[in-house]
Amino acid sequence: MRARRLGLVAVATLTLGTLVACGASEEVTDSTAATTDGGTVYPLTLDNCGETVTVDAPPSRVVSLDQDSTEILLSLGLQDRMVGTASWTDPVRANLADANAAVPRLADNAPTYEVVLDTEPDFVTASFGRHYKQGGVAERARFTEVGAPAYLSPTDCDNGRSVNGGTARTTPLTMDSLYQEITELAAIFDVNERGAALVDELKTRVAAATDGVESGDMTAAFWFADTTSPYIAGGYGAPNLLATSLGIANAGADIQDDWAALGWESVVDRDPSILVLGDLTRDRFPGDRLADKIAFLESDPVTSTMTAVREKRYLTLHGAEMNPSIQLVDGLEKMSAGLRELDPSS
Repeated sequence: MRARRLGLVAVATLTLGTLVACGASEEVTDSTAATTDGGTVYPLTLDNCGETVTVDAPPSRVVSLDQDSTEILLSLGLQDRMVGTASWTDPVRANLADANAAVPRLADNAPTYEVVLDTEPDFVTASFGRHYKQGGVAERARFTEVGAPAYLSPTDCDNGRSVNGGTARTTPLTMDSLYQEITELAAIFDVNERGAALVDELKTRVAAATDGVESGDMTAAFWFADTTSPYIAGGYGAPNLLATSLGIANAGADIQDDWAALGWESVVDRDPSILVLGDLTRDRFPGDRLADKIAFLESDPVTSTMTAVREKRYLTLHGAEMNPSIQLVDGLEKMSAGLRELDPSS
């Protein structure tokens, strides 16, 4: 299958018109895309973060450039159509381990364009737009030219441009963008019922995790990585969504970037009552590992003055649980349980 761009006269083209093109910062409604006998009508055309993506048939040789997009595809039961994954920060979600074991890992971080092409893909998907910019894996047009349409997660899109590719968000991320990604990928692969079931499952879990949680006047700072210039979550990305869903004030709410490299003095001045620490299995920056984070916090003369450090009020999440992915719901459940332990009355 070689996908192609189609003009306005294309016959039987399906557009997911009920979905906003870049839902990371826009209202997204549930998909009611036209199907035939419950299946996708091809060619399928999507408005995808400022670009048009057209597929002529369900892809059969897919490369996923990020753990987040990989886990969605695996959750939709598409491992037999995947020929490569890349960019992993954490172990695969436990329920997906067997399926993931059958899919080649092209690289732990970003693969080269040539490595991706060697798999002869007919579709490429990514969670972060950095892969599709100059200096990344390859611009989207280069994949389209070889018959592999390139899809970008709506969670990384704001006003038709990639957030991770260099655009600041204008409004906070919502769960609707994740649901949109699942719905669109299900339509691309003609597994619409699986997509709807996965969205329903996630919505049910979100409702249960946020029910009855009392967070009082707690504030939380989310630290992803790096002891030198710590990456702290801002007020528009996935960690902020975790905080607001649980009624917690995000200590970095005034920061527009999803993640900003701050000085420790700035973090200490915010004096969060809780520190949410990323436990990463990679070793890319100093302090990727949880033990290294805690050791630094408690030994450094500046950071050790924070209330959260003095009282050891830590919550721990995997990196993927602080990204806009299906593991974000895992992170919400973990934080909900952790808050109840910190405050048994909630």
